[in-house]
Amino acid sequence: MVSPTQAPKTPPPFNGVTGAWLETHEPGDRTFLSIGALALENGEVLEDVTICYQSWGVLNKDGSNAILINHALTGWSDVPGWWPSMVGPGLPFDTDKYFVVCPNVIGGCQGSTGPSSIAPDGKRYGSRFPTISIRDMVDAEVAFSDALGIKKYLLSVGPSLGGMRALEWAVQFPERVGAICTIGSSAVATGDQIGTASIQIRAIKSDPHFYGGDYYDQEHGPNEGLGIARRIAHLTYRTEAEMDVRFGRELQGDDTGRYAVESYLDHQAGKLSARFDANTYICLTEAMNSHDIGRDRGGVATALASITVPVIIVSIDTDRLFPPRLQAEIAELVPRAHELVTLSSPFGHDGFLVEVEAVGEVIRKSLSLG
Repeated sequence: MVSPTQAPKTPPPFNGVTGAWLETHEPGDRTFLSIGALALENGEVLEDVTICYQSWGVLNKDGSNAILINHALTGWSDVPGWWPSMVGPGLPFDTDKYFVVCPNVIGGCQGSTGPSSIAPDGKRYGSRFPTISIRDMVDAEVAFSDALGIKKYLLSVGPSLGGMRALEWAVQFPERVGAICTIGSSAVATGDQIGTASIQIRAIKSDPHFYGGDYYDQEHGPNEGLGIARRIAHLTYRTEAEMDVRFGRELQGDDTGRYAVESYLDHQAGKLSARFDANTYICLTEAMNSHDIGRDRGGVATALASITVPVIIVSIDTDRLFPPRLQAEIAELVPRAHELVTLSSPFGHDGFLVEVEAVGEVIRKSLSLG
């Protein structure tokens, strides 16, 4: 087993507003674990990879009570920070019973090796960071699990990007998961998702402070481009009805002349820019665009039909980024899929963050399968 260290090898995110590295950007104590070199799907090798993670509860002697939580695009290892009321004693991820672990993905900016990390030559990767895929992320998670001494998880679970990774665990490593749960996710990225994401990436790259991805030594980073990307993305996370009922055509009520919805989106953009790296946003978004469970496996139907572990699929009825038909496809094609669970929520894709009681019930059911 590899011994973890508390000394981060990845600097905190670059703040495009002040041009400084943020000293504190997330709650909770993080642990850093070296997993060595990682061979990537594109043939490149990422050297000296560090995984940042957080955990709750105690791993039992035989390592049979572990749960893997896979975070979404802009999530991070501190699950209670982005998924409240889910982890703790008596909660769905009951830390009196289970050892719950959440690693930050490779390509990330919250401590795991990513574009802002120091490369072997002593300089930050920046534009030199290799293209990674969902499968690369899972391979890193497997190496991380090996280093912790975890041979099998009771459950691999995640929303959105995390659901993509959970599905890959079921296809690639069925002997290492008792069951999986995907929430608001899909078996393949759609043309609509790729189209929306490509505009976000272009917004970041068009920022004059992007410098081709090598902005870390500059006074300012591509804060404006990242903010525009977040505004676009946030609209896909919520619903038309919510935006109209909540904001409508109301003005903000200050001297800016902004509509209230503009102020709301500005706030969301500012929050992300203060804790996230633009290169990471591009890296992880491109990985999601590349997601195809059927690539080199005979197609989506064949890949899903090969899954041998129990699968719980959660759909959100108002999700316009990952519409319910995408989860219905998984439920239809996976042999051991349970009946599709559809959550009713006015909050769209972000419903998994808000409807914690309903999601919690699904998690408890999923854990009974592992």
